[in-house]
Amino acid sequence: MNSNTRGTLEMSAAMVISGTIGWAVVQSGQAIVDLLFWRCVFGAATLLVVCAALGMLRGTLSLRLIGIAALGGVALVLNWVLIFAAFSRASISIATAVYNTQPFMLVALGAVFCSERLTATKVTWLSIAFGGVLLIAQARTDAPYGGTGYVAGVLMALGAAFLYAIAAIITKKLRAAPPHLIALIQLCVGILVFMPFAKLSDLPSDAGSWTALVAMGVVYTGLVYVLLYGAIQKLPTHLTAALSFIFPIVAIGVDFLVFGHRLHPMQFVGAAAILIAAAGMNLGWSLPRSKAPVPQ
Repeated sequence: MNSNTRGTLEMSAAMVISGTIGWAVVQSGQAIVDLLFWRCVFGAATLLVVCAALGMLRGTLSLRLIGIAALGGVALVLNWVLIFAAFSRASISIATAVYNTQPFMLVALGAVFCSERLTATKVTWLSIAFGGVLLIAQARTDAPYGGTGYVAGVLMALGAAFLYAIAAIITKKLRAAPPHLIALIQLCVGILVFMPFAKLSDLPSDAGSWTALVAMGVVYTGLVYVLLYGAIQKLPTHLTAALSFIFPIVAIGVDFLVFGHRLHPMQFVGAAAILIAAAGMNLGWSLPRSKAPVPQ
């Protein structure tokens, strides 16, 4: 098996697993803070083993690395809080679609903080995605996804996308650091952030709850990070971007098959606009240009 094929399989597996995380969150029945605390604990334990096995803990840690990674970790874990909360308010499908505005947040932040060029094509894709968000926010929905709670869920998903983009911008400052080690530091930050709010004095007493918590950390965090970073190191950027769209497709499919949530026409158009615009942005699609009239 060549490197490209292996990377494709790793990326596909990571995206399929990530696409079912909304179902896992809803089915766990755990409070969001408790779920995220144990996600960080079991995820950090998994990545600690991986980093130790790969020799990443020797001679790579520095105060600068820890400080910058920790700052990104705060943004990352707060992003988890918002997107998990959005699942129960705007449905997994809608929250996932709106969350996929993160490439545009990243482009905007890159233009502001990294002096990256903002082209007319990127602005056009951004406008299309913004129109999709407006369609989703204004769409009427059936209970339990309706009213102010639905709008709050859409706003939470937008906030989560923005925080993820901030985490990504901060992580770009650590290009020389092993990505698994950055993730480990970020999860350790998550443990410190959520520990004061977690119900450590009232731990789950049944095996099902612990299974959900362990799966959230080991599978949805540790395993996904290992697969994702392994794929990124093997694949060209355009293929990584293309395979990333497995995630929203799986999430929307799971929402329909497991929970029976159907997108209303306006929601479907809005979600499609966001995903198409995100694909255009990530894959570098160019928009057709009108030709200047030929002088007579």
